[in-house]
Amino acid sequence: MSGATGPARRVPELGTDLQRLQERLGHVFAQPGLLVRAVTHRSFSADHNERLEFLGDSVLNLAISNLLYGELSRLPEGDLSRIRANLVKQDTLVGLSTELGLPVVIRLGEGELKTGGRQRPSILADALEAVIGAVFLDAGYDPAAQVVQRLFRHIPVNPRMSAMEKDPKTELQEWLQGRKMGLPTYRVVSTSGAAHAQNFVVACEATDVQFIAQGGGTSRRSAEQAAASAMLEHLKTPKKK
Repeated sequence: MSGATGPARRVPELGTDLQRLQERLGHVFAQPGLLVRAVTHRSFSADHNERLEFLGDSVLNLAISNLLYGELSRLPEGDLSRIRANLVKQDTLVGLSTELGLPVVIRLGEGELKTGGRQRPSILADALEAVIGAVFLDAGYDPAAQVVQRLFRHIPVNPRMSAMEKDPKTELQEWLQGRKMGLPTYRVVSTSGAAHAQNFVVACEATDVQFIAQGGGTSRRSAEQAAASAMLEHLKTPKKK
């Protein structure tokens, strides 16, 4: 019998800019299509990066948690949580995205391009997380964690970072943990607006709190912070007897 097989599956070819992005990441994709999807915004194609961003957010947090656990072994959980929040906040991710060259390679629809999407913080931060998620799917956790370590290698990690101002999500988590209550969860309730000008509404709830807080923003990230802030306000407001 012939050893012939079916037609080979077409592998997407990466342009020069994406090849250079691989070099800066220190990871060559076995599945190049994952990298293409990671730099594709929803305004450009239905095959966009939002699911990869969801995955990459978790991989990033785990990799940073592991890094902090090893480097700051004497710090308590609360301090580690604050340091992690400062390391993975949007401003930091935007800076890393710029250093990596994501503004050049990100694929945007015409409307998003006209309104400055290549420099929009939420788009750049989400794209970076999507790239991390793509590495994870392409090769597993260890290579993805190595990419995270390379990205953050020039950012000093020290105990003083725990004294920085807390963001609402971190403050809410610590408030609940300090009272032995369940951790908060966040879910997107609705999205509206054009792809280049979306608005998100996010709900925040906790198992031991009989209240669901909502917050809105122009990115999922900002909406989550707004929802956490609303939950904190509810929890800290004296209840009438």
